[in-house]
Amino acid sequence: MGSSRAVLLPGTASDGVFVRSVFAAPLASAGLSLITPSGATVEEHLAALDAAYLGEPLIVGGVSLGAHVAAAWAARTPERCAGLLLALPAWSGPAAGAPAALAAAVSAEVVERDGVDAALAGVDGWLGAELSRAWRGHGAALAGVLRAASSTAAPTLGELAALDVPAGVAACTDDPVHPLAVAQQWAAALPRGALRTTTLAELGADRTALGRAAVAALLESRAGADGATRSRVRDSRGVVTGPDGRGR
Repeated sequence: MGSSRAVLLPGTASDGVFVRSVFAAPLASAGLSLITPSGATVEEHLAALDAAYLGEPLIVGGVSLGAHVAAAWAARTPERCAGLLLALPAWSGPAAGAPAALAAAVSAEVVERDGVDAALAGVDGWLGAELSRAWRGHGAALAGVLRAASSTAAPTLGELAALDVPAGVAACTDDPVHPLAVAQQWAAALPRGALRTTTLAELGADRTALGRAAVAALLESRAGADGATRSRVRDSRGVVTGPDGRGR
C-alpha cells in the first residue's frame, strides 16, 4: 500500500470526533494510523491533505463529502495517493438533485432563519446527538458550511476510473441520503474498487461498523480480488450480497 497513514475527512458540517469513532479502531486493527485534520470547508480539507503529504503517498478518504474531497484530491495528485477509504459517497459529478445536497441546502436555510434547534427538530437518536454536537461546533459559520457543501461537485465516474490504487468503499444499504447505488457506481468505476456494506441500525449501535466495512473493502482490494469478486457486495460481516443488499 505504500503508507501506514490514513488521512480521513468528515462529512458536511461533521467533525473529527465522528471520524475517529468510526475509523480509529478498525484502522488500528489493520496496522494503520488515523489522522483527522481540523477544518470545515472544502478548501481547508484540500489544504490539510496537501499539508499531510510528506513525500510518502497517503491513504486518503472520509465520510460523505469528506470522501468526495479526498477522491478529488487523489485525482488531482495521483502520485500522492496510496489508497482510498470512501464511506457513504453521496453523489458523482455535479451535486444538483442529490438527496444529501438537497438536505444540506434546506438545512442551511433553516439554520440561517430559525437556528440549529429548528434545523434538527425531529432528528432523534444517535444521529441527532452527533449532528447537534458537530453543528454547534461550527457556530455562526454553520449555514455557510452547509450551503457550500450542497453545491460542491464530487469526482465524476471518469475521474474515479483513473485512480488505480487500492480502494475500499462502504455504504449503508438502508440510507436514502447516501444511496447504495452511488457507492456501487463508485466501486465499479474505481479500477481496484471493492465494496462492503452495513446498515444504519448497525452504525447507530456501533460506529465502527462503517469503519470496519470500509477497511475490510480496502483490504479486499489490496488482496487483488478478481473481477467476479469485485462485482459482488459484502456486508460488514463479510457476507456476500447482491446489489439489493440481500444475501446470496
